[in-house]
Amino acid sequence: MDALERLIRPKSVAIIGASADAGKLTSRPLAFLQKHGYGHEIFPVNPRYPSISGHPCFPDIRSLPHAPDVAIVLVGSARVPEAVRDLGAIGTGAAIVLAGGFGESGADGMARQQALKSAAGGMRLLGPNTIGLVNLTDGIALSASAALQNSQAVPGSIALVSQSGGILGSLLSRAEAQGIGFSKLIATGNEADIDVSDLVDYLIDDPATQVIALYLEGLRKPMQFRQAAQRAAQAGKPIVAFKVGRSESGAHAASSHTGALAGSDAVYDALFRQLGIIRALQFSDLLDIPQALSSGRRLKGRRIAVVTSTGGAASLVADAAGLAGFETLAPDQMTAERLKALNIPDAVLDRNPIDVTLAGVKSEYFRGVLDSVLESPSYDAVAVILGSSSITEPEIVGAPLRDCFARTDKPIVTFASPHAPQAIRHLNLSGIPTFATPEACATAFSAMWRMRDKSSPQVSAPTVPAAFGADVQSMLRPGPLNEYESKALFAKFGVPITREVCVATSEKAAPAALNFGGNVAIKILSREVLHKSDVGGVAVNIAPGEAGAICMRMAEGFLSATGRKPEGFLVQELVTGGIEMILGFKYDKQLGPSILLGMGGIAAELYKDTAVRLAPLSRRDAEEMIDELKSAPLLRGFRGRPVADVDALVDAMLAFSSMATSIGKNLLEAEINPLFVLPRGNGVKAGDGVVVVAADGDGRG
Repeated sequence: MDALERLIRPKSVAIIGASADAGKLTSRPLAFLQKHGYGHEIFPVNPRYPSISGHPCFPDIRSLPHAPDVAIVLVGSARVPEAVRDLGAIGTGAAIVLAGGFGESGADGMARQQALKSAAGGMRLLGPNTIGLVNLTDGIALSASAALQNSQAVPGSIALVSQSGGILGSLLSRAEAQGIGFSKLIATGNEADIDVSDLVDYLIDDPATQVIALYLEGLRKPMQFRQAAQRAAQAGKPIVAFKVGRSESGAHAASSHTGALAGSDAVYDALFRQLGIIRALQFSDLLDIPQALSSGRRLKGRRIAVVTSTGGAASLVADAAGLAGFETLAPDQMTAERLKALNIPDAVLDRNPIDVTLAGVKSEYFRGVLDSVLESPSYDAVAVILGSSSITEPEIVGAPLRDCFARTDKPIVTFASPHAPQAIRHLNLSGIPTFATPEACATAFSAMWRMRDKSSPQVSAPTVPAAFGADVQSMLRPGPLNEYESKALFAKFGVPITREVCVATSEKAAPAALNFGGNVAIKILSREVLHKSDVGGVAVNIAPGEAGAICMRMAEGFLSATGRKPEGFLVQELVTGGIEMILGFKYDKQLGPSILLGMGGIAAELYKDTAVRLAPLSRRDAEEMIDELKSAPLLRGFRGRPVADVDALVDAMLAFSSMATSIGKNLLEAEINPLFVLPRGNGVKAGDGVVVVAADGDGRG
């Protein structure tokens, strides 16, 4: 029997530190096991009691009749390691450690947590600092959460994995009030051993689970999480994640725009997009979206019919749907004639929202309206508004709604306009996603649209990191590289760069400029000052004859602004007719290397029009990043502009990604800004570059 199976579906449970005092937290796990009808062996362990609640109580772990599948460890943190060591020694499958004071409490606590993991040996650990788990499918409560004391939670098909025990209790109580059922609820705590990715992997194979909901504070094993999420997508099991900490600005890198633009939350957003995970942007979404998806319905189009008995609430739903990109078209002629034939007094049936008024209406009228729109080829889904009349007489709408829901595979969601918790609970228990806000209807439809295919589409393979030899290794001098060195590195990996010449003195600039056959750009070279335009270190459209004088003035200004002399000058071809992009690399401390694409130039941080993906990129990743940009129409020929060489941009992104992943932990930052994207057929050119290489011992490994 697998260790996680023993943890979640145990045939025997030991409770270490169990209490007979009903007022204590340590009495709850046994009481909850009994309340939920656990029918297997329970072994309380406490030398103070001969028995607890009819179960013989054992003085210590070694006195147990056999190794339990799981043990709930309720003793204080100082006694936890000994208990865990003894449980592991007798062959216990897994231990759930509630005590805090470990990794969450600082460096000393982390040392205690590592010692605890060592004490467990081969036994699996949930926690420490966890509230435990609840397996509602099988009636097994292995938790001390106070939310279970008055809970009448019902089994369902949504599994919740939370890194916070308090949030687990909060969602359990909220779900119960709304009639939303769970299959499993698991709090992972400090994740000394078992983490989110382990449990996602387990839940993929759980037949009782259709949707996996996650409350995340961070990821300790990002690669394992990616693998588990990809397997979930292949199995057609949606993952909905709420990641706390969206307001964090992330670590700002010292040298590149990318560090400021690709904050930690942007990288998490990229991870979720790449893995097909639906991100819950509001806390309430973490229940509403899984509930919508657990109905098993998927949208095949974006046309929504709104059926209502109250105009104002219908406008709210229609407006929210429109903002989310859905259409609320009027009924087609055939559907309009069918609705008209129902002869409903005072109803407004030739537009959308379809208002049946409920003034003296009967259930058969409402059933007729629902059947008409559900069978109409003009609509892909229906949103039903419950008005005040339908709340006072719930079966007027409830009965036909349940009947019609059972006869169709089209999505139906319901919005209760008045405060009607009982109506919401009743319809959710019937399997019809019902919400307390109009925005939730649009959010539900958006999730159903994203999951319209049972499994995720095929994802193209990431680019294979390129091998590099001693010539590249010699270029990776620790610290910042100047522009000339940075772009030479990009070119080694296949990123096209501008034609340019590096000169040591201003006297050599004019002869060098003559080789370009026209006006040029001139830049200061410096490893210490990488944003040259900030200190007057960039001049464009310079005639070759003026190059020397320009270099002298730039050097004087640079010395005045920085107190440094330039290393030299870069004489560069003048690129015109291109769209300026930014292409950057950042290493996120939790998730690893990421690639950013955005609108570039000196105002890159002002525009903040960016897309991020984790490296290595696939061709599909690169194409999706381009499509996400608000400025993408500029690349496609907006208002008569030449169509840009998007294929060359994709190739450059893949080459840049390959460079970043090939160099690995020695690369701290890299950025091309601007990357000129020229008209179709003319390619791209890196116009400026930043690279920062780790000093010996300063890499990320």
